[in-house]
Amino acid sequence: MTAASLLLGQAVGPLPDANAVAAAADGAAPHVRNRAHNDVLFVGAHPDDEFQSLSTFGQWNEKRRLSVGVATITRGEGGGNAVGQEEGAALGLIREREERQAVAVARIKNVYYLDKPDFWYTLSAPLTRKVWDGPPRQADTLERLVRLIRATTPRTVVTMDPRPFNQHGAHQLSARMTIEAFHLAGDPRAFPEQVSDEGYRPWRPARLLTRNWSFEGPKGPGCATAKLRDPVTGLPQLGAWQGAWSRRNGTTWAQLERNAARLYRTQGFASLPATVTTPRKEMGCDWFSVLAERGKPQTAPVHRQQRLRPVYAEFAAWADRVGMPWLANRAQPDYPTSPSTTVPATSRPPRLDGRDSAGEYPGQAVALTHWQGDKCASEQDCSAIARMSRHGDDLYVLVEVADEAKGSALSRDDCKRHWRTDSVEIALDPRGNAQDTSTTFKAAVLPFTSDGGSCASRDADHHQGPATRTAPGMRWAAAVQAPYTGYTVEVKIALADLPAAADPAAMTGNIMVYDSDTQDRTSQSRLGWSTFGSAQADPYTWGTLHLPGYSPPTGRPTTPGPPTIPMEAARSSDSPASVAQSRRTGVPLAVGPRHPH
Repeated sequence: MTAASLLLGQAVGPLPDANAVAAAADGAAPHVRNRAHNDVLFVGAHPDDEFQSLSTFGQWNEKRRLSVGVATITRGEGGGNAVGQEEGAALGLIREREERQAVAVARIKNVYYLDKPDFWYTLSAPLTRKVWDGPPRQADTLERLVRLIRATTPRTVVTMDPRPFNQHGAHQLSARMTIEAFHLAGDPRAFPEQVSDEGYRPWRPARLLTRNWSFEGPKGPGCATAKLRDPVTGLPQLGAWQGAWSRRNGTTWAQLERNAARLYRTQGFASLPATVTTPRKEMGCDWFSVLAERGKPQTAPVHRQQRLRPVYAEFAAWADRVGMPWLANRAQPDYPTSPSTTVPATSRPPRLDGRDSAGEYPGQAVALTHWQGDKCASEQDCSAIARMSRHGDDLYVLVEVADEAKGSALSRDDCKRHWRTDSVEIALDPRGNAQDTSTTFKAAVLPFTSDGGSCASRDADHHQGPATRTAPGMRWAAAVQAPYTGYTVEVKIALADLPAAADPAAMTGNIMVYDSDTQDRTSQSRLGWSTFGSAQADPYTWGTLHLPGYSPPTGRPTTPGPPTIPMEAARSSDSPASVAQSRRTGVPLAVGPRHPH
């Protein structure tokens, strides 16, 4: 029987006798004969996914002598780089070093990487699964997680939140696969070659926890002993107080977690304030939903939602398949009505000069409002309006931005990291029915660079890369005020560069502004036309762009073709730290198959 068939509704087998002790309390004696053993295993998608739980893991180690290991499915190659221009595998190895340094604050020694590619920010778990387990790679992510649980024999498994709204698809999928692996690792029928050929024993952990960032519980030390349930899923909540004092280090675990977070320099976390100033009595808990205790799922009432959009219907079906349907309770939010505007046609094309000249943009101006990050202190601090028009088969967009502080000037080679500084991003879904951004067009313009002039690049869409290569019909201009009070970006987008023919009645899009007031390559405020949820990555929320009088050229496809997805991933074999860890623990690199002698 395959692991897939087990997850399609058949019950996982009974716990092997060898796991009877493992189903006891977390504080039982460690398995000294297993050099890979950790009492707790955390599974995340990227380096830094564990950092908001390090205060908990540090306390468990110091107060209860529980050892913690971390599994990170990718090395975050698709993330940004606030300290250099490395990307791809080179960036992944830097992020591994940062992660190992950071988790050491909580005395975590073992960090396992599965060597899967981190491509770009998406909200889609199904798309992430295709990338992690699709061709040309072997479909083995779940198999490796099952192997890791059997190799490290944890009593408690902790992972991220599997729910889909406004959350990275890799976070969702790492949680889903961890939940699946928790069920399967104790059954000898799941990946039986790990037992028969590799010498592992089936292992059923006692407890399964997922992080619950949306849960708001009480503040102060009492939050750790409160017996609370999540009002959405109905699951019990486990709290660990961030204000707990570390006798070993002479400070709070909240401060130690901050010290660790600032070590993730490539992600801009070094810009976090060095000192946590929140009074201890006002500090809250890290909250975890308890999905299983003593190896058995916690149950809760099920509240079915109707008329689910595809991504939520897929999640609800998965929750049913793993026997935890309550995880899908209220998973789909109440989406507000998306905005819409008419893009008028003009008899002459606008002149690309970064100015709104008479007659170029006769339609309604749309205001961009707060979407994420700090709210603008004033209109001068950050505000923006956008105008659109069409001439023939070209869409024109003009965005006027007021900004009182200039962000860091990145180089043209760093153009893809537009969210690190002042920039404008334009997203278009030509058919208005995208399930994720892999079938859309997304391009960003940096109005100024350290090399002089502006640059444009596509990211997290159907075909990423410099606009000069990936959008040959795109042109842009930027006018930056001096003295600096803001800038204007004007863009021509050839509709022929979109992944499919533009539907004049259904095309959707979004316009976003990233505002940075610092030189540390971090943005503080984000504005958008349609601002619900994750505005740059959720096509469901984008506004409709009506194109009266437009007909796409004959022969243009109405369905996007396969997207271009970056598949480069750092390898454990290229990491001295991972090689040394493998020798020390006996767990093969990338948690691949073991070949007992």
